[in-house]
Amino acid sequence: MTEEKMEVSTDDYVDSESKEELVHEEIEENNNIVKGSLWMTIGSITSRLLGAVYIIPWYAWMGEHAEMANSLFGKGYNIYSFFLMIATAGIPSAVGKQIAKYNALNEYRLSDRLFRKSLGLMSIFGFIFAAVMFFAAPVLAQGDMNLVPTMRALSLSVLIFPCMSVVRGYFMGNQDLMPSAVSQIVEQFIRVFYMLLMTFIIMKVLSGDYVAAVTQSTFAAFVGMIGSFAVLGYFYWKGRKERSIRMANSNNELSVSTTSLIKEMLIEAIPFIIIGSAIPLFKLVDQYTFEPMMKQFTSYSSTQLKEMFSILSVNPDKLTMIIISLATSLSAASLPVITEAFIKGDRKGVGKLCSESIQLFCLVMFPAIVGMSIVAVPVYTIFYGHNMLGSEVLIACTVSSLVSGFFMLSSVLLQAMFMNRQLLIELAIGFIVKCIIQYPCIYAFKIYGPIIATTIAFCITDLLIIRSLTKASDIRLSLLGKRLLLILLMTTLMGVGTFLAEHLLCQWLSPASRLGAMVLFAICLGVGVVIYAYFVLKTRIGDVLLGQKIGGLRQKLRIK
Repeated sequence: MTEEKMEVSTDDYVDSESKEELVHEEIEENNNIVKGSLWMTIGSITSRLLGAVYIIPWYAWMGEHAEMANSLFGKGYNIYSFFLMIATAGIPSAVGKQIAKYNALNEYRLSDRLFRKSLGLMSIFGFIFAAVMFFAAPVLAQGDMNLVPTMRALSLSVLIFPCMSVVRGYFMGNQDLMPSAVSQIVEQFIRVFYMLLMTFIIMKVLSGDYVAAVTQSTFAAFVGMIGSFAVLGYFYWKGRKERSIRMANSNNELSVSTTSLIKEMLIEAIPFIIIGSAIPLFKLVDQYTFEPMMKQFTSYSSTQLKEMFSILSVNPDKLTMIIISLATSLSAASLPVITEAFIKGDRKGVGKLCSESIQLFCLVMFPAIVGMSIVAVPVYTIFYGHNMLGSEVLIACTVSSLVSGFFMLSSVLLQAMFMNRQLLIELAIGFIVKCIIQYPCIYAFKIYGPIIATTIAFCITDLLIIRSLTKASDIRLSLLGKRLLLILLMTTLMGVGTFLAEHLLCQWLSPASRLGAMVLFAICLGVGVVIYAYFVLKTRIGDVLLGQKIGGLRQKLRIK
């Protein structure tokens, strides 16, 4: 950060007043990214934590049906996620990108018209895809009739989510990510409350039908979205005065037809839809190939394979997605700012923003992955009971989340620079690799095969994206490399300290018991956070990436 400011101050072609404006804009852009990242991180992490913590009582109430119920829940959600992505994945980012574009041109009336027309279009999309999912459920379930009611309950969420995604895209384009974050939290609170209430009633008070309990658990997604939509509506109503002022001062110099606006938005949305569907699509490959392939060269029964699929895909997802959601929140915060800099032709600014996004991603992801890997056994015990196979699979999925998470971040960076075609080609290459090596990986590594195949595929795609990023912007690779090495060093020191703490505590606490696992996890988490936070403050990398308030915290803690 210091070097970049020095470059501005030594520019002989910029007068003193312009220098101050450039520095002010640089600080403001950085603050916007940090503030947006903070809100999206809070929203994503809180919602993901709620989405993970509920599994403890839910799993216990399912009793002997726990693994089968979780497998059913996960398979339904994999298909639902794919439909949701097709119907809406590109819309928040595409709408946000287009609104940011017109706002940068001071064409607020066009932004408002795009938003309203998108709402109408997406209501139609929601109806179509919800109907397809509802009526095609028996075919998509592949003969598993227990899965049909689960999928049909989830189809109701597909009905309303597209419109809700447009509203979130509107706030994203205006660089106001707080409403989306708050709506996510409210959505998860309501969803988890309804899910646990109905599961308890069905399993402990009524018949104990686990299929009915899973169906109501998935219907909870629809109930939660109603609450989320209400929160977004409140924030939209609250900002009506500011919108009126902006539109009154709009340039109104561009004349774009409604058809052109919608066409432009859809053209932008299609790549987002495909990219957003990448991880659900990879999971669907696992869902439709793992059990049939395993049957060819193992003697496991259908029930055992369903339980193994739960351990492979469903159980770790609830925990690793907490980590991956960090990438989602960081990428969402970066997109409108990078788009604005790109439109202005500021290659250096684009490179700086991309570099900071990658650094911020690694600052959080590196310690999260290392920490989760070290305490995988107690974490798995807390949520699902002691299971060494499940714990080992969780470690493998956690490591794999680094490459899939980086894909989510870096793909949005490329899309912000309108490099959609290149990105689609790079993703297609990774997906083809996944399909080709899926069978040999499962044959060689059994339950770890799909994880290894996904990791290799995303590694190839990530390397191709990195090459494209360096060509499209002036990323200072030397500075980026130094920062990443520093983050890696801090993570290593944190990992060593956490590992020693975990090893010593295991002499007195058993990770096989839920109480012992909770105490073990809490202490190790505290040790890891304290060590890593100290180095983040000591090296001042927190000041650079997280804002000046971190410097104030360092002074309060008297860390020099």
